[in-house]
Amino acid sequence: MLYVLLSVLCSVTVAVIIKFAKQRQVNYLQLLVWNYPMALLMTYLILKPELVEWNSDLPWKLYLALGFLLPSIFICIAMSIRYGGIVKTEVAQRLSLFIPLLAAFFYFGEQLQPTKFIGIAVGLTAIVFSIGWNKKQEGEQKGTWIFPLMVFIGMGIIDVLFKQVSKLVGITYMSSLWIVFVLAFFFAFLFLMYLLFIKKQRFDKTAVVYGLILGLFNFGNIVFYMKAHRALPDSPSIVFTGMNIGVIAVGALVGVLIFKEKLSNYNKIGVFLALISVLLIAFL
Repeated sequence: MLYVLLSVLCSVTVAVIIKFAKQRQVNYLQLLVWNYPMALLMTYLILKPELVEWNSDLPWKLYLALGFLLPSIFICIAMSIRYGGIVKTEVAQRLSLFIPLLAAFFYFGEQLQPTKFIGIAVGLTAIVFSIGWNKKQEGEQKGTWIFPLMVFIGMGIIDVLFKQVSKLVGITYMSSLWIVFVLAFFFAFLFLMYLLFIKKQRFDKTAVVYGLILGLFNFGNIVFYMKAHRALPDSPSIVFTGMNIGVIAVGALVGVLIFKEKLSNYNKIGVFLALISVLLIAFL
């Protein structure tokens, strides 16, 4: 379970870095761009992917979709943390697991135990309670509930696409991951050009440092989660449950105790239901 704990801590640290950056007037949108050079470097050094030739035979629709969605949803995560806080964002991110479950059943024709739908129903209820559609905190702009909702939907779609990548024949998962990160950096760099030349933002050097650190922890989250599954190959439900409940619980503690995020009674019910939902999905 050490790897699960390390993955949880890395995941929550990503949110903390974005929150700290915003508080210290670091351009949190620019820092997201520099997450990807670090991800590419660590992927090359640690995961050692086979660098395949880029040709028309590769599943480009899949790769391009992921390359575009990764930085796009990362921006939504940053906006969600800014306006909704770490707690709501982590709940939305973790409960996005219902989208690949539903996609497997409705789209890919896989069998899904009826009892799983109980967990999904509880999880969707948790999303409704957690986001707080009509509750506007002090300083919060109208309509910012859209960001955690986009995180929920976007992360679910990304999970579905990565599951399709894992089933590809003729190319390893690590090689695909390398290509996706290269494309993600490309789209993120285009976004940086938009910020600098269209929005006329100044180039934030500090954001580069924050972004590289962010990328290190983001990569750590991925690697430790993979190692946890390899260390407990016969207990995927334990890894799944520990990761999701751990991130929701630690994220809630960090958000409330360190950043003094205020949760309504509805939000607290949402967090509780999220934990129950993960347990139901894992063990029913």
